[in-house]
Amino acid sequence: MLIGLGTLINVITIIAGASVGVLVGARLSAKTRELITDILGLITILAAASAVIPMFTTNYSESLPKGWTLLSILGSLLIGGIVGSALKIEIRLEKLGENLRKKFGANQEGTFVEGFVSSSLLFVIGPLAILGSISDGMGTGIDQLSLKSILDFFAAIAFAASLGWGVAASSIPVGIYQGLWTLIGFALGSVLAQYQIDAMTIVGGLMLLSIGLRLLRIKEVAVGNLLPALAIAPIFVFVLNSFVA
Repeated sequence: MLIGLGTLINVITIIAGASVGVLVGARLSAKTRELITDILGLITILAAASAVIPMFTTNYSESLPKGWTLLSILGSLLIGGIVGSALKIEIRLEKLGENLRKKFGANQEGTFVEGFVSSSLLFVIGPLAILGSISDGMGTGIDQLSLKSILDFFAAIAFAASLGWGVAASSIPVGIYQGLWTLIGFALGSVLAQYQIDAMTIVGGLMLLSIGLRLLRIKEVAVGNLLPALAIAPIFVFVLNSFVA
């Protein structure tokens, strides 16, 4: 089977779903689109609640020193936030979204950048993006990315109905992110232990919560600046597991 096929399918389904969403969204009133955005915010928070469940499992807690279950996530987010702020990732993402908006010819007063940033983070966060890409790279199948593609297709429809073509543009960082994990899987095989995957999932869940709060217009969190925490989390818990008594 062609290495990278799972990510290619995922990218196509996001673009297809966003296209359907834009066509449907154009026929909806402003109040209806606002309601859809609120629903997306609620669903995103529900997804966030599901993602943090591993923090309360025996497997995760026993992999870390006593008392470090919550502190490991706090440390990952703090370090990741500092690194992300220094690199100005949120600003760079917004600039990328703005440049793509101009190339797409989207309305400046629209929601292109919000759709791009929010959906990009939503589609790359979660264990399926990592595990599925690694599995694809190892040549052991694309079942996980196929499932993710189906979920992303319907999510893209819902997001694009309210947020427009920025959702379709999110397929670019999705392709790059999952492509990198596919290469890692191809070169190194199984890279992360389960507790490391759990740490990434929990951190990602809190980032999803931030996206939900943003969609509900409750709090504007610079979620982009937290992205390095996804890479730091598995390293941080590995150090705790290996060197802290």
